[in-house]
Amino acid sequence: MSKLFNVAIVGVAGAVGQEMLRVLEERNFPVGELRLLDSERSVGKTENFKGEEIDIQVLTKNSFNEIDIALFSAGVERSLEFCPHAITAGAVCVDNSDAWRMDPEVPLVVPEVNSDDVSQYLNKKVIASPGCSTTQMVLPLKALQNVSRIKRIVVSTYQAVSGSGQSAVDELRVQSGELLNGRPAHNKIYPHQIAFNCLPHIDSFVDNGYTEEEMRMVHETRKILGDPEIRISSTAVRVPVFYGHSESLNVETEEKISAAQAKELFDVFPGLQVIDGPDSSLYPMPVDAAGQDEILVGRIREDLSLDKGLNFWVAADNLRKGAATNAIQISELLVAKYL
Repeated sequence: MSKLFNVAIVGVAGAVGQEMLRVLEERNFPVGELRLLDSERSVGKTENFKGEEIDIQVLTKNSFNEIDIALFSAGVERSLEFCPHAITAGAVCVDNSDAWRMDPEVPLVVPEVNSDDVSQYLNKKVIASPGCSTTQMVLPLKALQNVSRIKRIVVSTYQAVSGSGQSAVDELRVQSGELLNGRPAHNKIYPHQIAFNCLPHIDSFVDNGYTEEEMRMVHETRKILGDPEIRISSTAVRVPVFYGHSESLNVETEEKISAAQAKELFDVFPGLQVIDGPDSSLYPMPVDAAGQDEILVGRIREDLSLDKGLNFWVAADNLRKGAATNAIQISELLVAKYL
């Protein structure tokens, strides 16, 4: 009989926590006990896992006895407070927040890109999963990096409201109804109306004029690809889409990579699906990416302003591969090789 592992999901009531629950079952992860943890607001609720109703328990410092892997998706503060308790109890933490990503002793992992870095989990018994926008970007970047060093990246993101949680999904739905019925839209989650609008503002602005989200993409990409010298400029935009982030990438490499070559590289890289038939109006769209784990890449073309530049478009489900699935894939590597 295969070994089973006791798993805790911290923040199970949230959008990513719910997706973690689904992905564990879909991928038939070898779960022994599954412990569902959240705030007092969720106590008394249950979730179904493989036909069994499991009670949600309140998260405390004593929640992790006999847990092997603790999946955290409850924000920075809870990760910083409760990961140490999970580690003391003997668990390895796979964290989806920004709490540990840039800690030099904590591996930041996208399994298709830098799976060997999982071995560094013993440093602090924590493995960080990057932000969803970084995750979907680094797979096609790694496919190119395998052929030539990347010199420069300019990326613009078009991020779904689900990246802000269920309350933002609800706000877009309500605002859309209000406006379509001739009533003014009211905003609580975002500083402006999001329905039928675009906000070039995700997270707080910092002194250099970029936002924290944009700077995270810079730092996380360099760490995952193992190249601190890559020049990266990012613009992050919130768009009125429920699920699925899209990105426009411009990449400059040291050696020329043609569009045809890039398409071949993307086509064989694990986790990527090429959708690139502009003559037939085939290209990646968030509506197609939602609900699946593959990252869709298309509109692949050479940059007319650079001899060694490429443009392409990427779409992915931000809750699945952008967050939940990536954390489960990290956990699969842990149980297969290290636990």
